[in-house]
Amino acid sequence: MKKPELLVTPQSVAHIEDLIEAGADAFLIGEQQFGLRLAGEFTIEDIEQSVKLAHAAAKKVYVSMNGLFHNDRVDSLRPYMEKLESLGVNGITFGDPAVVMAKREAGLAIPLHWNTETTATNWFTANYWGKRGANRAVLARELSMDEVIEIKENAEVAVEVQVHGMTCMFQSKRSLLGNYFLFQDKALEVENRSKNKNMFLHDKERHNKYPIYEDENGTHIFSPNDMCIIDELNELIDAGIDSFKIEGVLQDRAYVTKVTQLYRQAIDAYVKSTETYENIKAGLLVEIEEMQPEHRPLDTGFFFKETVY
Repeated sequence: MKKPELLVTPQSVAHIEDLIEAGADAFLIGEQQFGLRLAGEFTIEDIEQSVKLAHAAAKKVYVSMNGLFHNDRVDSLRPYMEKLESLGVNGITFGDPAVVMAKREAGLAIPLHWNTETTATNWFTANYWGKRGANRAVLARELSMDEVIEIKENAEVAVEVQVHGMTCMFQSKRSLLGNYFLFQDKALEVENRSKNKNMFLHDKERHNKYPIYEDENGTHIFSPNDMCIIDELNELIDAGIDSFKIEGVLQDRAYVTKVTQLYRQAIDAYVKSTETYENIKAGLLVEIEEMQPEHRPLDTGFFFKETVY
């Protein structure tokens, strides 16, 4: 039985040290000028440190370049990717075909992971990008368990699936919050908005709070619940899913580290034997529930329910 990679989004180089101890296999990092919705800001110097740290522990580092690039950003793609390859980065996550073109023009060998969020919904498109240089497809979070497994059965590339954390529901390239407060002459109230973890849209009718994240790429609104399928991993492991992602954006460092440790236990237990996993999975879920923030209830995402648009 193949053991899936456990991929985590860390907040800092120091956090990577904690996550290595917790059992993570790989890390997705980056900086706002190229990547969207990052758990932490990693400069080139930080990426270099991260790669050295991870590789010394036989772990992998991927860099997020999943932004949608305007003309003024295109010329910076090639030198950035050349630098990443020279540092030994294990892969780049992309959504914009400009990244593929920059890689071709530079003659680079660095692997690409196709990630267009909600549009990664079938194996035809995954294989399309596989033929154009991608070796992994990051699937949409709105897929059911059956759809995920069907894609894996037909995909010619590796498949990555999110198993824990919040998911983005809406993105605008405008700084909606900043513009709103500036209009009210309250600019000081929204300084360092990308680091603020306590901004929400309130839905009083459904008693939901939607976290808001604002960075150089605009405004992002997240789901009111955190996905958690630590007690439902068996079908994904049996299907041979290549990578399980824990999304750490807008979460506390200690929380992400502990969740990583619990998923490490779950994966190892199932690979050892179904019975071992069955005996511990309920307890692992309880541990996560006990440390879950009150305003962030857990659910199983769309794995076991129909997507409604």
